[in-house]
Amino acid sequence: MKLFTAVIEQDRDTNLYVGYVPGFPGAHSQGETLDELRKNLREVIEMLLEDQEIPLEREFIGTQQIAIA
Repeated sequence: MKLFTAVIEQDRDTNLYVGYVPGFPGAHSQGETLDELRKNLREVIEMLLEDQEIPLEREFIGTQQIAIA
């Protein structure tokens, strides 16, 4: 079993959830709910891995908040 970290945002114009796996080219999708997005991302990752073993170009570290006065 492989574990991938996805970054998830919500598009304010469409209200869709948008997600991508940092450093994994082509691993991105969207969905109307978080469950749909997770399912869609899983399908995309599985499809990409069927073609070949794709090494991650970067490792996800985390998020930080930056305050601007």
